[in-house]
This record gives sequence, C-alpha cells and structure tokens, in this order.
Amino acid sequence: MTRRNAGISPVVATVILVAVAIVIAIAVAFWASGLVGVFTRFEKIEIQSAYWDGTNLVLIARNTGSSIAVIDMILANGAPCITNLASTITIGGTFSTQFAACAAGAGGSIITGGVTNEIALHTTSGKTYPVAVLIP
Repeated sequence: MTRRNAGISPVVATVILVAVAIVIAIAVAFWASGLVGVFTRFEKIEIQSAYWDGTNLVLIARNTGSSIAVIDMILANGAPCITNLASTITIGGTFSTQFAACAAGAGGSIITGGVTNEIALHTTSGKTYPVAVLIP
C-alpha cells in the first residue's frame, strides 16, 4: 500500500483555517466599531464665558461633543427668556450671543441686578446647560 500525497497536510490546513478566522474576526470588529460610532454621538456644550457687560448679558459657549447641538431656548432663572433660536453650534465651534434683561410678562424682568442669576442654554435634544452669572 502506497499513500499518495494528493492533498495538503493537516497542519497547513489548520493554519489556513485559523488565518481565515482571524481575518473574518477583524472585519467584524471594524464593522461593529463603525456601528458603535453611529449610536454614540453626543453633544456636550461647555459655557466658556458668561458675564454682564453693563447693558447685555454675554454668553460664549463651545460644543465639544461629536454631534451638532442646536440651541432652541435660553432660560433665565428657570423661565424662558429667548425662544425659537436657530443658532447651531457645530463641532468645535463657538456660539456667542448678547441679550438684555428679558421681559417677564406684565412687568419687570427675569434677570435681577445685585444677585447671582442662573442662565441656561436648552438644546433640541432636551439637555440644559446652566451657568451662574453675577449681575451688579
């Protein structure tokens, strides 16, 4: 009985199978990491500066998140001050606005002098980013 060497050895076959399995695993890992990147985009607004310049309140904010943030409202002491904003903070961009004391219905203003006021940026995704501002 003679044995022919018509096929490949079991060792070479095992090496080829392991190499193919590793290549498929790497491809699946890259595909999965791409899916994770799509579902983990977030906005993160950092208010860099908020101060009273004598007549207006100045807000300077920056989006350090991975998705665009759209500010739809500015709140002063918990009450809507400026609504329906169309300003967009792009990735790495800054947002700057100035506004005077906001009217609160029949009389007075929402922003009060001589105390610390809470100013907050509200985004279309439902997040609120507050900052405290002392107005003399």
